[in-house]
Amino acid sequence: MRNTYLVRERDRRLARELALVLLVVLLLGGGLLGYTWIHLEALRTGYRIDLLDRQLRELSQIERQLQLEASYLGSPQRIEERAVRELGMQQPALEQVVFWEEMRH
Repeated sequence: MRNTYLVRERDRRLARELALVLLVVLLLGGGLLGYTWIHLEALRTGYRIDLLDRQLRELSQIERQLQLEASYLGSPQRIEERAVRELGMQQPALEQVVFWEEMRH
């Protein structure tokens, strides 16, 4: 019963080593988490770039189709066809035509 009143002194060296190990583990864990986050963000960005690139190609194709359609619909032959078919218009008779020279006098 002599040892019941003994108080054990803290080992400062052990506490320092434990703190150092804990610091190293935290730094390595943080670095690993940071690397993983950066890697995932790079993957997400790559997927987003692929998606936007695909959308750009699709929209470019649609634009080309619309330009072709606009060229077709805007051609004088097409306009004349629609004017005759849908609006019932006809070519004017020669006596209905007023020439610019006649209007100036």
